[in-house]
Amino acid sequence: MEIEKLAPHVQEISRALGDKLSEEQIAEELQKCVDVYRLSIPMAKRSIVKKYGGDVSGFSLTSQRKLAELRPNEPVVDFVAKVLSSNMKEISVKGEKKTIMFGFLGDETTSLPYTAWETEGLDIKKGDVITVKGAYTREYQGRIQINFGNRISIRKEDPSVIGDIQVAQGPPKVVTIGGLRESMGYVEVKGRILSVEPREVTVQGEPKKVFSGIVADETGKVQFTAWSDFRLKQGEVVRISKATVKAWRGVPQLSFDERGDVTKVKEKFPSAEELAKGPVRMISEVSAMGGGMDVTVRGTLLEIREGSGLIMRCPECKRALQKGVCKLHGRVEGVPDLRIKAILDDGSGAVSVVLNRDLTEKLTGVTLEEAMQTAKDKMDLEVVGNMMADTLALKVATVTGSLRSDPYGLSMIANDVELKAEDAKPEAEKLLADLGGA
Repeated sequence: MEIEKLAPHVQEISRALGDKLSEEQIAEELQKCVDVYRLSIPMAKRSIVKKYGGDVSGFSLTSQRKLAELRPNEPVVDFVAKVLSSNMKEISVKGEKKTIMFGFLGDETTSLPYTAWETEGLDIKKGDVITVKGAYTREYQGRIQINFGNRISIRKEDPSVIGDIQVAQGPPKVVTIGGLRESMGYVEVKGRILSVEPREVTVQGEPKKVFSGIVADETGKVQFTAWSDFRLKQGEVVRISKATVKAWRGVPQLSFDERGDVTKVKEKFPSAEELAKGPVRMISEVSAMGGGMDVTVRGTLLEIREGSGLIMRCPECKRALQKGVCKLHGRVEGVPDLRIKAILDDGSGAVSVVLNRDLTEKLTGVTLEEAMQTAKDKMDLEVVGNMMADTLALKVATVTGSLRSDPYGLSMIANDVELKAEDAKPEAEKLLADLGGA
């Protein structure tokens, strides 16, 4: 993350620590926590203040966020939103009748459903703008649902804080799968079902069967969740209407229920094999889309990053250890593993790519056992990563995986990789020279 964006947080930490650290030292610590250890800013701030003996009472592990930034199964979320609808309903919970409130909340980024499980003293109505602290999230009907429990805190704000917002309504917008974006309202897409399988979920205490899979056209693939049985079959071409789109880390996901309309299409359409392979995309194109599922990109491995090669993982949570220490479980006996963390650049943009053990062995020809023996012979755990950096840097690779967007940029967990046979060093050096002169 850019230092300028961290400046307000650095100053807040400085006030909590007094003269224990300079602002330059705090900025360095904070950037390491965010960029290397991938901590959220609130958690990073709390960690630094605690580490250097400051008062952490003023540093909450949550911070106010936009609705589009919320994720499923978060235990505590804070936000400001407008109440788009408010309805009361009586349900049965373990044989007892209970009144709940449900509806939609919205801000300028998206709208999400909510359920208030405790309604006594809850006074919110359509049009109210509220600051909410202590809510939690779950996945419901293919999208995030906000839940108000007994620890919720709600304060009404000036209604002008958030302008007019509409829930998905009106005729669906006809789009290609590659053109799907979050908060488009109702959409209509046409594609071939590449996979579909049923799974059971629990909805308000009751089991429910949903159907998940992948649908594709010439422009891309998208994961879908059908909350009603449309008798979808692998291989068939369908038109899906009145679906909604939600993004998870920048990757669009399609959701539709009994209000949707699914019809079979009998016309010439690319085969499942053609659609499964997919075209090679420019990174800038996928970035403009906000991310994509099962995307193939080709570029130069400009940098093999620190943390590549032979690493040790925590046996409990599988996180990579830092000098034998897990940030959750402390000092542990590590389990050896191989990975590569690289920056891939195609001239139009760059993406951070992570390769697991199998792909690292495929790309380098070095097995985990060989890497462990090399590290033992050299008495240096980092020698393997250095050797891989020397071998792979400035080579051209074709990588496939889900490309996600977050506040730190584009990232991809690869599921396949191929190395171009010829050395790309001249082209890469030219690219680096161009970048340096920009």
